[in-house]
Amino acid sequence: MKKDIKWMKLALKYAYYAKKKGEIPIGAVLIFEERILGIGWNNSISQNDPTAHAEIIALRNAAKKIKNYRLLNTTLYVTLEPCIMCCGAIIHSRIKRLVFGTPCKTFSDRCSLKHIFSNSEKDYKLNIEKNIMQKECASILVNFFQKKRQEKYISLNNLN
Repeated sequence: MKKDIKWMKLALKYAYYAKKKGEIPIGAVLIFEERILGIGWNNSISQNDPTAHAEIIALRNAAKKIKNYRLLNTTLYVTLEPCIMCCGAIIHSRIKRLVFGTPCKTFSDRCSLKHIFSNSEKDYKLNIEKNIMQKECASILVNFFQKKRQEKYISLNNLN
């Protein structure tokens, strides 16, 4: 648990970096034997790339670093519960453990991690740990979207 907090703090640091860049504030860190293999933060807006999620970028960086698309015996720390696309990448890369900060409120029961991973390949088993630093991980997202809504409201009122 102590090491989970250590690595989640780092993922949160990258979420704040994404926020500073105007991106949705999500950060990810991929760890192998207490070493960082890959880092990522959301870049979808600046890259005009719907696949440029923090998790995908961290996985890409790690795969390039070790020259293998299989990321066996690794742990992925991410500030927000991964989306369906990122879950697919997690399955294909064979990550051993997923640790996330806060659940994604937009997931329905049919699209929950439990459902996705229970229907994945039979020989693949992912260990999931959730709600690590949940308050901090949720707070950055809530504040980001509140500010966005406020900016939109102000800009609409200035049209009149």
